[in-house]
This record gives sequence, structure tokens and C-alpha cells, in this order.
Amino acid sequence: MIRNEVGIRELKARLSAYLRHVKAGGTVTITERGTPIGRIVPLARSTEAQLEALSRVGLVAWSGEKLPPLVPAARATDDQTVADLLLEDRE
Repeated sequence: MIRNEVGIRELKARLSAYLRHVKAGGTVTITERGTPIGRIVPLARSTEAQLEALSRVGLVAWSGEKLPPLVPAARATDDQTVADLLLEDRE
């Protein structure tokens, strides 16, 4: 049985099983003498894949069309970067 919290020794002994669990979407917290020291989590999926999964379970309504690219909230017009403009604004 795969647990969500596992000690280092058991993780090493059953690594393949825990990696299958993570691949299926689970999370595993690694402990050392009962103290959490790390976590194995699945890689983030694309936004489209996440929306598709949410749509399948009925949490969102999505047409399946590709999302338009985000437009930047601000652009620097001169040689200054946005960070430079922010620092200048703070002074």
C-alpha cells in the first residue's frame, strides 16, 4: 500500500511504486525520523491539459479551443526595463 508520507528507507526500497503513484497524480512527503524533509510531486501539466481535466469532472465549462496568449500588462518604451521604472517610481 502506497502512503502519502514515507521514510527514506522505505522510499529507497519501493521507489518504483512511489514513482508510479506520483505519475498517477499523487504526492509523497519524505520524512527523516518522522520529520518531513521533502516532497515528490507530479510535474505541472499545461494549462490546456488542466482545463480539460477540470472540464471532464464538470468543474468548468470549456470549449476546447486554444487559449489566446496573454498580453503584457505594461511595456517599457525606452531603454529602461520595467524593473528600472519600478525602482524609479519608488524613489
